[in-house]
Amino acid sequence: MSRLIKYSPWLVHFNTGACNGCDIEVLAAITPLYDPERYGVKLSPSIRHGDILIVTGVVTKKAAERLKRLYEQMPDIKYVVAVGACAYDGGVFKGSYSISGGANKVVPVNAYVPGCPPRPEEILRALLLLLKREKVEETEQH
Repeated sequence: MSRLIKYSPWLVHFNTGACNGCDIEVLAAITPLYDPERYGVKLSPSIRHGDILIVTGVVTKKAAERLKRLYEQMPDIKYVVAVGACAYDGGVFKGSYSISGGANKVVPVNAYVPGCPPRPEEILRALLLLLKREKVEETEQH
Protein backbone atom coordinates (compact mmCIF):
# COMPACT_ATOMS: atom_id res chain seq x y z
CA MET A 1 0.00 0.00 0.00
CA SER A 2 1.42 3.33 -0.95
CA ARG A 3 2.04 6.03 1.63
CA LEU A 4 -0.61 8.25 0.04
CA ILE A 5 -3.34 5.63 0.35
CA LYS A 6 -2.44 4.93 3.98
CA TYR A 7 -2.76 8.54 4.99
CA SER A 8 -5.33 9.89 2.55
CA PRO A 9 -7.48 7.19 0.93
CA TRP A 10 -9.94 8.43 -1.66
CA LEU A 11 -13.32 6.73 -1.79
CA VAL A 12 -15.53 6.01 -4.76
CA HIS A 13 -19.13 5.00 -4.04
CA PHE A 14 -21.04 2.78 -6.48
CA ASN A 15 -24.66 1.77 -5.95
CA THR A 16 -25.45 -1.37 -7.91
CA GLY A 17 -29.16 -1.03 -7.20
CA ALA A 18 -31.31 -1.55 -4.10
CA CYS A 19 -33.47 0.36 -1.62
CA ASN A 20 -30.81 3.09 -1.10
CA GLY A 21 -30.72 2.52 2.67
CA CYS A 22 -27.00 1.73 2.56
CA ASP A 23 -26.35 4.70 0.28
CA ILE A 24 -27.91 7.04 2.81
CA GLU A 25 -25.68 5.57 5.54
CA VAL A 26 -22.54 5.87 3.39
CA LEU A 27 -23.38 9.52 2.72
CA ALA A 28 -24.04 10.04 6.43
CA ALA A 29 -20.63 8.52 7.23
CA ILE A 30 -18.84 11.18 5.18
CA THR A 31 -20.66 14.16 6.73
CA PRO A 32 -19.05 16.55 9.22
CA LEU A 33 -20.88 14.76 12.05
CA TYR A 34 -18.53 11.77 11.65
CA ASP A 35 -15.71 13.81 10.10
CA PRO A 36 -13.84 11.10 8.14
CA GLU A 37 -11.42 13.73 6.85
CA ARG A 38 -9.68 13.68 10.23
CA TYR A 39 -8.42 10.25 9.10
CA GLY A 40 -7.64 11.56 5.61
CA VAL A 41 -10.65 9.80 4.05
CA LYS A 42 -12.21 11.80 1.20
CA LEU A 43 -14.58 11.18 -1.69
CA SER A 44 -12.87 10.99 -5.07
CA PRO A 45 -14.29 12.97 -7.97
CA SER A 46 -13.24 10.22 -10.39
CA ILE A 47 -12.94 6.44 -10.39
CA ARG A 48 -9.46 6.82 -11.90
CA HIS A 49 -8.27 8.54 -8.70
CA GLY A 50 -10.10 6.30 -6.23
CA ASP A 51 -8.28 4.01 -3.82
CA ILE A 52 -11.26 2.33 -2.16
CA LEU A 53 -14.44 1.34 -3.99
CA ILE A 54 -17.50 1.22 -1.73
CA VAL A 55 -20.18 -1.03 -3.22
CA THR A 56 -23.77 -0.83 -1.99
CA GLY A 57 -26.85 -2.62 -3.21
CA VAL A 58 -27.59 -5.94 -4.80
CA VAL A 59 -25.42 -6.76 -7.82
CA THR A 60 -27.75 -7.31 -10.76
CA LYS A 61 -26.49 -8.98 -13.93
CA LYS A 62 -26.45 -5.62 -15.74
CA ALA A 63 -24.74 -3.83 -12.84
CA ALA A 64 -22.12 -6.59 -12.66
CA GLU A 65 -20.66 -5.51 -16.00
CA ARG A 66 -20.43 -1.87 -14.86
CA LEU A 67 -18.93 -2.85 -11.51
CA LYS A 68 -16.23 -4.91 -13.19
CA ARG A 69 -15.46 -2.06 -15.61
CA LEU A 70 -15.22 0.46 -12.75
CA TYR A 71 -12.89 -1.84 -10.83
CA GLU A 72 -10.63 -2.20 -13.86
CA GLN A 73 -10.45 1.60 -14.26
CA MET A 74 -9.12 2.12 -10.73
CA PRO A 75 -5.37 2.51 -10.09
CA ASP A 76 -3.33 -0.66 -9.55
CA ILE A 77 -3.49 -0.51 -5.76
CA LYS A 78 -7.21 -0.77 -5.00
CA TYR A 79 -9.54 -2.03 -2.32
CA VAL A 80 -13.24 -2.91 -2.31
CA VAL A 81 -15.62 -2.63 0.64
CA ALA A 82 -19.06 -4.25 0.32
CA VAL A 83 -21.56 -2.33 2.46
CA GLY A 84 -24.82 -3.96 3.55
CA ALA A 85 -26.51 -7.33 3.22
CA CYS A 86 -27.30 -6.85 -0.46
CA ALA A 87 -23.68 -6.18 -1.43
CA TYR A 88 -22.62 -9.13 0.72
CA ASP A 89 -24.75 -11.89 -0.79
CA GLY A 90 -27.80 -10.36 -2.48
CA GLY A 91 -29.77 -9.76 0.72
CA VAL A 92 -33.52 -10.24 0.38
CA PHE A 93 -33.09 -10.48 -3.40
CA LYS A 94 -30.75 -13.49 -3.16
CA GLY A 95 -31.71 -16.21 -5.60
CA SER A 96 -33.66 -13.93 -7.93
CA TYR A 97 -33.24 -14.58 -11.65
CA SER A 98 -31.63 -11.19 -12.35
CA ILE A 99 -29.18 -11.17 -9.44
CA SER A 100 -25.50 -12.08 -9.77
CA GLY A 101 -25.10 -12.33 -6.00
CA GLY A 102 -22.77 -10.32 -3.81
CA ALA A 103 -20.03 -7.99 -4.98
CA ASN A 104 -17.48 -10.77 -4.39
CA LYS A 105 -18.94 -12.68 -7.34
CA VAL A 106 -17.73 -9.88 -9.65
CA VAL A 107 -14.69 -8.23 -8.01
CA PRO A 108 -12.39 -9.19 -5.12
CA VAL A 109 -13.75 -7.75 -1.86
CA ASN A 110 -11.35 -6.75 0.94
CA ALA A 111 -13.90 -5.92 3.65
CA TYR A 112 -17.59 -6.43 4.41
CA VAL A 113 -19.84 -4.20 6.50
CA PRO A 114 -22.88 -6.25 7.57
CA GLY A 115 -26.30 -4.79 8.23
CA CYS A 116 -29.46 -3.68 6.52
CA PRO A 117 -28.47 -0.89 6.51
CA PRO A 118 -25.26 -0.71 8.53
CA ARG A 119 -24.65 2.27 10.79
CA PRO A 120 -22.27 5.02 9.60
CA GLU A 121 -19.94 4.24 12.51
CA GLU A 122 -19.54 0.68 11.24
CA ILE A 123 -18.74 1.88 7.73
CA LEU A 124 -15.99 4.16 9.05
CA ARG A 125 -14.76 1.41 11.35
CA ALA A 126 -14.42 -0.99 8.42
CA LEU A 127 -12.46 1.57 6.41
CA LEU A 128 -10.12 2.27 9.31
CA LEU A 129 -9.63 -1.44 10.05
CA LEU A 130 -8.86 -2.06 6.38
CA LEU A 131 -6.21 0.66 6.40
CA LYS A 132 -4.81 -0.52 9.74
CA ARG A 133 -4.62 -4.13 8.53
CA GLU A 134 -2.78 -3.07 5.41
CA LYS A 135 -0.30 -1.10 7.52
CA VAL A 136 0.33 -4.19 9.67
CA GLU A 137 0.79 -6.44 6.62
CA GLU A 138 3.19 -3.94 5.08
CA THR A 139 5.38 -3.80 8.20
CA GLU A 140 5.42 -7.60 8.43
CA GLN A 141 6.80 -7.83 4.90
CA HIS A 142 9.82 -5.64 5.74
